[in-house]
Amino acid sequence: MVHSEATTIEHYLDSLPSERREMVDALRNIILDHLPQGYEEAMNWGMISYQVPLEVSGPTYNGQPLLYAALSSQKHHVSLYLMGVYSSPALAEGFEAAWLEGDNRLDRGKSCVRIRHAREIREVAVAKAIGAFTMEEYLEVYRASRNR
Repeated sequence: MVHSEATTIEHYLDSLPSERREMVDALRNIILDHLPQGYEEAMNWGMISYQVPLEVSGPTYNGQPLLYAALSSQKHHVSLYLMGVYSSPALAEGFEAAWLEGDNRLDRGKSCVRIRHAREIREVAVAKAIGAFTMEEYLEVYRASRNR
């Protein structure tokens, strides 16, 4: 994983090569247009993070804000992390179906989608994934998983 030392989103974006910047900007715009109220956008873990503020979530297992989604430019791709989607098998299945519409390929890890070209971005799938949980619903899922 490529880790950025940028301390602001602006600095992070300015450090990206133009093709990567275009992809990150496109994904960031989709996220910001569909992100439910209350989540904050920040530089955390060396990437652009969309998270539940600690003031809202209370203490977390690692003392960091609870990650909902994130964007990161890696060596050969852009990673879109979707913690909310991957906390629900039904949502993960719906995301996969929406992403694969139109003969698109899906290159994913446990909690991320790897995107190598801007043409691979599926706006509808990303928008649905980002809008899937209000902050309160996501906190319920997180707390339920901690009590198992």
